[in-house]
Amino acid sequence: MDLNTVREVRDARVRTPWQPGDAWLGGGTFLFSEPQPRLRRLFDLSRMGWEPVTQRADGSLEIAATCTIAELSGHGRRSAARAAPLFEQCCRAFLASFKIWNMATVGGNLCNGLPAGPMISLTAALDGVCLLQAQDGSLRRIRVADFVIGAGLKDLAEGELLRSVTLPARSLACRTAFRQASLYGLGRSGALVIGVLDPQDGSLAVTVTAATVRPFRLWFPLPPGAQELRDALDGAVGDADWFDDIHGLPAWRRHMALRLAEEIRHELTTDGAR
Repeated sequence: MDLNTVREVRDARVRTPWQPGDAWLGGGTFLFSEPQPRLRRLFDLSRMGWEPVTQRADGSLEIAATCTIAELSGHGRRSAARAAPLFEQCCRAFLASFKIWNMATVGGNLCNGLPAGPMISLTAALDGVCLLQAQDGSLRRIRVADFVIGAGLKDLAEGELLRSVTLPARSLACRTAFRQASLYGLGRSGALVIGVLDPQDGSLAVTVTAATVRPFRLWFPLPPGAQELRDALDGAVGDADWFDDIHGLPAWRRHMALRLAEEIRHELTTDGAR
């Protein structure tokens, strides 16, 4: 879609004072999908030269905001990390064409803050941390689970830029389980639940997204029983936190989230689990 209110596109490498009507341009798959009447100027991030995925010496993984879904999928298929299959599972949750995969970015998906954003699901479940850069160059870090604060809402100041997301080495060494539900065969996620079992201390984290307006990551020092898990989810997610749109009513989303969470708990904690 043409953005006929945009009068200028600038290279983001050139420092320019931020003003009302400005926006960062990553892959543009959402930005150009519908009218953006408030926008007047875009700052193109495509020439920033950030390495899509960087393996750090401490074993952590830094994913640049400009990393495309195709690049992240490729890394996941090559990686020997135990949690690597989760990368492809979340990439596939886009249910998007190869054109979208080669343009849409991890940072764009997080900054849209949509409940069904699978990059939010992936990075929140693996306890990812966002690196944010303000207009004055100062940096701050915030957990992905706290970065998205509502449907389409995020903890991002005016002009602030999401630079990258870092996944800790410990999370990458965990065993994971993935469940997704949709009202349609090729529909948007109505509920997406991820379990992460830490082999070091036996703790279990269960992350619910898509069904809720923001990600909910519940951590248990020891794997819970079925009723304990259900009670914990009901205690953490209030009635107003279940998302409501054409892709699923709140009651259905809650039912599916609880059901999928129990499937994940059983898969990761039964005696036969590998």
